Amino acid sequence: MSRSWEQSDRDELVELMSRYATMSDTKEWEELPRTVFCDEFTSDFSSLGTPARTVTRDAWCAQSKRAFAGWTATHHLITNHRIAVDGDRATIRAHVRAEHWAPPEVAAGGPNCWLLVGFYDNAAVRTADSWRLSVLRLTVTYQENDALLAAAMAAAHD
Repeated sequence: MSRSWEQSDRDELVELMSRYATMSDTKEWEELPRTVFCDEFTSDFSSLGTPARTVTRDAWCAQSKRAFAGWTATHHLITNHRIAVDGDRATIRAHVRAEHWAPPEVAAGGPNCWLLVGFYDNAAVRTADSWRLSVLRLTVTYQENDALLAAAMAAAHD
Protein backbone atom coordinates (compact mmCIF):
# COMPACT_ATOMS: atom_id res chain seq x y z
CA MET A 1 0.00 0.00 0.00
CA SER A 2 1.57 3.30 -1.01
CA ARG A 3 1.13 6.48 0.96
CA SER A 4 -0.48 9.45 -0.67
CA TRP A 5 1.43 12.67 -1.32
CA GLU A 6 -0.87 14.39 1.16
CA GLN A 7 0.08 11.98 3.95
CA SER A 8 3.77 12.30 3.12
CA ASP A 9 3.54 16.12 3.27
CA ARG A 10 1.63 15.92 6.53
CA ASP A 11 4.24 13.61 8.06
CA GLU A 12 7.04 15.93 6.96
CA LEU A 13 5.25 18.99 8.37
CA VAL A 14 4.60 17.31 11.73
CA GLU A 15 8.29 16.35 11.78
CA LEU A 16 9.19 19.98 10.98
CA MET A 17 7.26 21.13 14.07
CA SER A 18 8.98 18.44 16.14
CA ARG A 19 12.38 19.71 15.04
CA TYR A 20 11.29 23.24 15.92
CA ALA A 21 10.30 22.16 19.47
CA THR A 22 13.53 20.23 19.88
CA MET A 23 15.78 23.25 19.22
CA SER A 24 15.08 24.99 22.53
CA ASP A 25 14.79 21.80 24.59
CA THR A 26 18.18 20.51 23.42
CA LYS A 27 19.69 23.99 22.96
CA GLU A 28 20.70 22.99 19.41
CA TRP A 29 21.09 26.38 17.72
CA GLU A 30 23.56 25.52 14.94
CA GLU A 31 22.56 22.68 12.59
CA LEU A 32 18.95 21.98 13.54
CA PRO A 33 17.61 25.48 12.68
CA ARG A 34 18.79 24.99 9.09
CA THR A 35 16.30 22.12 8.85
CA VAL A 36 13.48 24.22 10.32
CA PHE A 37 13.50 27.79 9.02
CA CYS A 38 13.78 29.61 5.74
CA ASP A 39 16.79 31.94 5.55
CA GLU A 40 14.38 34.77 6.36
CA PHE A 41 10.99 34.33 8.01
CA THR A 42 8.30 36.16 9.95
CA SER A 43 8.50 35.73 13.72
CA ASP A 44 5.36 36.80 15.59
CA PHE A 45 5.46 36.44 19.34
CA SER A 46 3.30 39.54 19.87
CA SER A 47 1.13 37.62 22.34
CA LEU A 48 4.22 37.73 24.60
CA GLY A 49 4.85 41.40 23.93
CA THR A 50 7.47 40.98 21.21
CA PRO A 51 6.48 42.71 17.95
CA ALA A 52 6.11 40.66 14.79
CA ARG A 53 9.08 41.10 12.45
CA THR A 54 10.91 39.60 9.54
CA VAL A 55 14.17 38.14 10.77
CA THR A 56 17.02 36.03 9.47
CA ARG A 57 17.37 32.51 10.77
CA ASP A 58 20.81 33.30 12.22
CA ALA A 59 19.58 36.42 14.05
CA TRP A 60 16.58 34.54 15.45
CA CYS A 61 18.79 31.70 16.66
CA ALA A 62 21.26 34.07 18.32
CA GLN A 63 18.41 35.81 20.16
CA SER A 64 16.79 32.51 21.13
CA LYS A 65 20.09 31.12 22.38
CA ARG A 66 20.40 34.12 24.74
CA ALA A 67 16.74 33.88 25.80
CA PHE A 68 16.90 30.18 26.64
CA ALA A 69 20.23 30.45 28.46
CA GLY A 70 18.38 31.59 31.59
CA TRP A 71 16.41 28.35 31.95
CA THR A 72 17.68 25.17 33.62
CA ALA A 73 15.50 23.08 31.31
CA THR A 74 12.55 23.43 28.96
CA HIS A 75 10.01 21.00 27.57
CA HIS A 76 7.85 21.87 24.57
CA LEU A 77 4.95 19.68 23.49
CA ILE A 78 3.39 20.50 20.13
CA THR A 79 0.28 18.50 19.30
CA ASN A 80 -3.08 18.43 17.49
CA HIS A 81 -1.60 19.44 14.14
CA ARG A 82 -4.12 20.74 11.62
CA ILE A 83 -2.38 21.01 8.29
CA ALA A 84 -3.50 22.35 4.92
CA VAL A 85 -1.22 21.94 1.90
CA ASP A 86 -1.66 23.99 -1.25
CA GLY A 87 1.08 23.01 -3.70
CA ASP A 88 4.40 24.18 -2.26
CA ARG A 89 2.82 26.11 0.61
CA ALA A 90 1.26 24.86 3.83
CA THR A 91 -0.37 26.17 6.97
CA ILE A 92 0.05 24.44 10.30
CA ARG A 93 -2.10 25.06 13.36
CA ALA A 94 -0.81 23.20 16.39
CA HIS A 95 -1.32 23.40 20.13
CA VAL A 96 1.67 24.01 22.40
CA ARG A 97 2.34 23.39 26.07
CA ALA A 98 5.75 24.70 27.07
CA GLU A 99 7.34 24.37 30.48
CA HIS A 100 10.42 26.39 31.42
CA TRP A 101 12.25 25.61 34.67
CA ALA A 102 14.16 28.42 36.32
CA PRO A 103 17.35 27.92 38.34
CA PRO A 104 17.00 28.30 42.16
CA GLU A 105 18.52 31.80 42.18
CA VAL A 106 15.84 32.99 39.72
CA ALA A 107 12.94 31.24 41.44
CA ALA A 108 14.09 32.67 44.81
CA GLY A 109 12.19 30.09 46.81
CA GLY A 110 8.96 30.54 44.85
CA PRO A 111 7.53 28.62 41.92
CA ASN A 112 10.25 27.52 39.52
CA CYS A 113 8.29 26.68 36.37
CA TRP A 114 6.83 29.10 33.83
CA LEU A 115 4.04 27.30 32.00
CA LEU A 116 2.82 28.59 28.67
CA VAL A 117 -0.16 27.17 26.77
CA GLY A 118 -1.42 28.26 23.39
CA PHE A 119 -1.14 27.48 19.73
CA TYR A 120 0.98 28.13 16.68
CA ASP A 121 -0.38 29.33 13.36
CA ASN A 122 2.61 28.78 11.10
CA ALA A 123 3.24 28.78 7.39
CA ALA A 124 5.75 26.59 5.59
CA VAL A 125 7.16 26.44 2.10
CA ARG A 126 8.52 23.45 0.23
CA THR A 127 12.21 23.94 -0.62
CA ALA A 128 14.67 21.78 -2.55
CA ASP A 129 15.66 20.20 0.78
CA SER A 130 12.24 19.82 2.41
CA TRP A 131 9.62 21.94 4.15
CA ARG A 132 10.78 25.08 6.03
CA LEU A 133 8.88 27.53 8.22
CA SER A 134 8.28 30.92 6.61
CA VAL A 135 5.97 32.22 9.35
CA LEU A 136 6.20 31.40 13.06
CA ARG A 137 3.22 32.82 14.98
CA LEU A 138 2.55 32.01 18.64
CA THR A 139 -0.71 32.86 20.39
CA VAL A 140 -0.56 32.44 24.15
CA THR A 141 -3.89 31.53 25.74
CA TYR A 142 -2.71 30.79 29.30
CA GLN A 143 0.35 31.26 31.50
CA GLU A 144 1.39 30.39 35.04
CA ASN A 145 4.25 32.10 36.88
CA ASP A 146 4.96 34.41 33.95
CA ALA A 147 7.04 36.68 36.21
CA LEU A 148 9.75 34.03 35.87
CA LEU A 149 10.15 35.00 32.20
CA ALA A 150 11.55 38.46 33.02
CA ALA A 151 13.69 37.07 35.84
CA ALA A 152 15.18 34.33 33.65
CA MET A 153 15.87 36.82 30.84
CA ALA A 154 17.63 39.14 33.29
CA ALA A 155 19.71 36.25 34.66
CA ALA A 156 20.70 35.21 31.14
CA HIS A 157 22.08 38.69 30.46
CA ASP A 158 24.07 38.99 33.73
